[in-house]
Amino acid sequence: MSQVNLLPPEIRQRAQTRKLTLMVIGAGLVALVLVGFFFVLQSANLARVQDDLAAQQARNAAIDKQIAGLQEFAALQTEAQAKQALLQAAFANEVSFSGVLLDLSRVIPSDAYLTTFSSQVAPPSTDVTTSIPLIGTMTAAGQAQGADSLASWITRLESVKGWVNPWITTFAEVGASSDTFTFNSGADLTEDVLTDRARDAAAVTTP
Repeated sequence: MSQVNLLPPEIRQRAQTRKLTLMVIGAGLVALVLVGFFFVLQSANLARVQDDLAAQQARNAAIDKQIAGLQEFAALQTEAQAKQALLQAAFANEVSFSGVLLDLSRVIPSDAYLTTFSSQVAPPSTDVTTSIPLIGTMTAAGQAQGADSLASWITRLESVKGWVNPWITTFAEVGASSDTFTFNSGADLTEDVLTDRARDAAAVTTP
């Protein structure tokens, strides 16, 4: 059985146009819903990323603060090391002159006396005969009564800890048969004459 559409062509055309318009509107609404859903999803992701960024920036600020504090301690340590180096340089090869004079008063014979005395600290060297490290010398001139007094003087010089290789460079009798002699003498100095803080400074700087 065949059907015959008795509607005018204009009405049929308007119906098709209306149907097509509804389809387009429906598709547009679906597209808008999809766009809205995607926008909400991206907004949530953006908010999460911004929260993570803010948290990381807070951690970075805390780390920067810690680093600044450590840099302050590093500067203080550098300053302390510089001051320690200055003290070590100041105390290097320090000898107690009062201690040397006290030792002199103990070893000089009772029938002799000194007219001059000097000591000096030099760059460390080594005694070629004994391999003992030397850090300076002392020299003394004076007058002694008799050859035995001179011999006693030179022997006593070596009895002091830190005084080695004593010598008498010159001696002369003051007058004929006077048995009184002028003399020039000296000795090398070893590290044993250094003060405690000089030895401590040397121990710190020696690797």
